[in-house]
Amino acid sequence: MTGNEGHDEIVVLTDAMLITCIVQRGSAEAAVQAARKAGAQGATIFYARGTGVRQKHLGVLGVTVSAEKEVIYIVAASDQADRIFEKLYVAAKLDTPGMGMIYMTPLEKMATYVPPEIVERFARG
Repeated sequence: MTGNEGHDEIVVLTDAMLITCIVQRGSAEAAVQAARKAGAQGATIFYARGTGVRQKHLGVLGVTVSAEKEVIYIVAASDQADRIFEKLYVAAKLDTPGMGMIYMTPLEKMATYVPPEIVERFARG
């Protein structure tokens, strides 16, 4: 048994955005908590290294940018994405030089397991 018997149809979601937030290592948890309070259902966090940033200083502040990063992926419904984006930006302190960046891209289509009762509800309108 594969667990997919009777599930030949893929439920595709088309009204979704991918929010990608790159932050200094150790900052992701607080940012994700803020995103969840803003309506995010979950997040994927992974570690990354930046290139060409180790010894760079930003302006007169002399802020050294760490090469160690955490990357946060959040998939959100289009109508919630702006609010989650703003909360992530503030929680990750992205208005501070060298703290990271955030961007949002539309997803052409996305699929995951959707419980049959939810599919039914949307099918009925």
